[in-house]
Amino acid sequence: MARNQKSRPTSGGELRIIGGDWRSRKLRFPEAGGVRPTPARTRETLFNWLSFHLAGSRCLDLFSGSGALGLEALSRGAGTTVFVDHTPELAQALRSNLRLLKSEKGEVTCQNVDTYLAQPPPEPFDILFMDPPFRQGWLEKLFPMIADNDWVKPGGWIYAEHESEMPTPTAPANWTLHRQKTAGQVTYCLFRVEGSETT
Repeated sequence: MARNQKSRPTSGGELRIIGGDWRSRKLRFPEAGGVRPTPARTRETLFNWLSFHLAGSRCLDLFSGSGALGLEALSRGAGTTVFVDHTPELAQALRSNLRLLKSEKGEVTCQNVDTYLAQPPPEPFDILFMDPPFRQGWLEKLFPMIADNDWVKPGGWIYAEHESEMPTPTAPANWTLHRQKTAGQVTYCLFRVEGSETT
């Protein structure tokens, strides 16, 4: 549920897309839900890691907030991105920014992430981004839900951020830690989902 706190229309933050078709475009988002966009340097590293896997991909941006990760993916050639955030003000701002960018490749869902992940998707995603609020145990809770409900297809990618003072949570058996880096108070990880043994 959204916090009982109204955002002031004149306040908020600014997001700059750093690569792709929308490079250098600046977008506004409201001061709501404690949003903290993934920094530009971290996004640059992440999308360098994913550069050969983005074209035409289906992406899921959980705890999307400002939409920094999902919008960057669309700018760099992703086929579609589903944005999930429980804060109505942020969901509405994402819809407005997609209209501003004249993009029909984004879909915004205003829902709690754990509720959204409780059922299997109609079709697994190629890439999942996850930048949850810190110190609330989200990754430990959601990793099994993502794996058990097959939210990411074999060969797909899962990106997650967590506080650097905590160890990276144990990943499901069929996830391999591909890359990991720490920048200040944040550790970010990229996992690859291994293929099933069935043919």
